Amino acid sequence: MDSAPSSSDHGSGSGSGSGSGGLHLPDSTRELVKILVVGPFGVGKTTLIDSVSEIRPLHTEEQLTEASTAVDDLAGLRSKTTTTVAIDFGRISLDGGIVLYLFGTPGQERFRTLWADIAYGALGALVLVDTRRLDASFEVLGLVEESGLPYAVALNTFPDCRDHSEEELRLALDLEPTTPMVRCDARDRNASVDALLALVEHLLTLTPPTGETVPNTPSEHTLAISPRTESQPR
Repeated sequence: MDSAPSSSDHGSGSGSGSGSGGLHLPDSTRELVKILVVGPFGVGKTTLIDSVSEIRPLHTEEQLTEASTAVDDLAGLRSKTTTTVAIDFGRISLDGGIVLYLFGTPGQERFRTLWADIAYGALGALVLVDTRRLDASFEVLGLVEESGLPYAVALNTFPDCRDHSEEELRLALDLEPTTPMVRCDARDRNASVDALLALVEHLLTLTPPTGETVPNTPSEHTLAISPRTESQPR
């Protein structure tokens, strides 16, 4: 994985988000990369995976019930009727032989115990943020940092969100200067792919020179990227 795909290299094997792509991996596949798509409840994780996956996405959604009203904050999410209770899964092939396996994780605290299992073997995380509810993202960001996973932040734009400057958002989210932050519309395939490419390009900056190996890397993927071993203080 010597160079990152450009934003125009969305992969000839990619579908339109409708799951019309083939089930089998392209013959040109060189790198299989597990990526987490994370974020708070109702931020658009399922939508993003739906928009980019070249195979029919796997969802584990259930209807919201009155029993969940005490723990699931529906403020600003009046149309939200379902929630992911295990994982979302999709796949996208990029030019250069890179295939991303996308694992969407539940955003509620009660699913925290699933994190270790879902995160195992992942090389990075795309953290979706709703700028209308920035405080809802703090817990997820903390969890990602505790895990040591490199990550990028994607600001999912909603029609009624306020226009904040990049400096304001970075300060509010307490992001490191090197952490990528992009704006995207999770419903739009091109915008969602560009967010994933920002993460891939960030992972490339952490990749050792060709031929070097990383000892004790907790991943079975061929991409030699080692997650951070220490959490960053918030």
